[in-house]
Order: sequence, then structure tokens, then C-alpha cells
Amino acid sequence: MPRHARRKSSSDIYHVMLRGINQQAVFEGEEDRERLVETLEKFKEVSGYKLFAYCLMSNHFHFLLKVEKEELELILKRIAGSYVFWYNRKHKRIGPLFQDRFRSEAVEDDKYFLAVLRYIHQNPVKAGLVKNAADYKFSSYKDYLKGKSELLDVDYALEILDGNDFEEFHKEENEIKCLEFEAKEHPLNDAEATQVVKSVTGIKDLSEIRMFERERLDKAIRKLKAKGLPIRQISRLMGVGKGIVERVK
Repeated sequence: MPRHARRKSSSDIYHVMLRGINQQAVFEGEEDRERLVETLEKFKEVSGYKLFAYCLMSNHFHFLLKVEKEELELILKRIAGSYVFWYNRKHKRIGPLFQDRFRSEAVEDDKYFLAVLRYIHQNPVKAGLVKNAADYKFSSYKDYLKGKSELLDVDYALEILDGNDFEEFHKEENEIKCLEFEAKEHPLNDAEATQVVKSVTGIKDLSEIRMFERERLDKAIRKLKAKGLPIRQISRLMGVGKGIVERVK
């Protein structure tokens, strides 16, 4: 099937998502995420783009940026190429790490800009990794709370909000949906899913699940299924039979 040409943005602002090949993780730990942030800092100067938001999940990440000096394709080629070279050398692997083509959408007006900004920052919350966007370490949300950043261009969004409370704005649901991206999100890996289980159940260690009474167990399973965790993953992480997970409605 032939590829469609990317839609050019009249504002030069784009929402970009890059994901791991075959849905595999592109970060194994904090050092890997820190390296990508450093890569963003490095090529921001080289490529001359403005970065408004980012969020680094386990097998994909989002950027909201404005191209100025170089084209979007070259910017992403620089960032991805540099990171993959470092990642492969560190983890003693060869071959591609990312899906062969990044996804992008044009951001043409302020209303949609704010919708994408909120969508990016809400990713970890919707995935169940944290209860509040401020608690997630590897997104740009914390930079906006500080009101300044060497990496982020925070002034543009704060001016559009025009005095509206940034934190309250991020608690609201988007009226405008980033449909293309929401329909393509990927399942959590076990490390992320474990954090969801702990958040839902209030436990510190998965071994505590063995002490759950049936009612509490069923309630937890029901919540995890509602968050989209696969039956096999719930069964594996909670240490209960697949049939038990299946019967809970």
C-alpha cells in the first residue's frame, strides 16, 4: 500500500508520535529516558525547533513541536538515529528500534494546540501509571509548573491559557479528541502494568494479592479490565488463574 504524503502544517506545529517496532519497549529504565531528553536538548540547538511538550512512555513517546530551521523528517531522523545508536550499543543489540515511519498530525490553531498539550500530559494518567500528571517524571508537565525550562518553550502555551489555571486545565477532559493517536495506543509492558495494579489495589508488592478476599480480588480485576489490561497479563501479574479473570464482569 503506497504511503500518503504528510499533511503540512500552516503553523509549522506538529504532534508527533514515535513507537517501538513490533510494539517493543524503547526504554528499559530511567537512564534510557534521560538519554532521550538529552538528545532532545542537543538537537534542539542543531535543528532549531521549538519544543512545547513531550511524554516518554515505555514503547512510544509524544512530542509537540514547531519546525523552524529544518524539516520535520530531518529532525526526527536526527533524534531517532542518535538515540538508537546509543541504545543499541548500551543494550548490545542490532537492528531497528522504532517503527519505520513516525506518525504526525498538523496542529493548526490554538484550541487544538491546547488539546494536544493536555492529551500528551494525560498519557501516564490514562494509562494508570500515576494518579496525577505532576507525578510522572518523564513528561514536560513539571516544566510548566516551574514556569520556565531550558528545553521547553512554555511561554506560548501559558499565553494561550491567558491566566487560566494550568493544573485545573489538565484535569478536564478534551472536547477535541486526538483520534488518530488514541485509536493506536499500545498495551502496557509488565513493568508499567505492575504500577497500574499497585495503584488500583493500593498495595506495595504483588505478593500481597495472595491475601485478598474474593470480593476485593474481583473488584481489583474488574478495575484492571476496565483500564484495558489484557486478561493474560492480569492473570500473570496477579498470580490468579486465567479462568478467574475471565469470569469477573
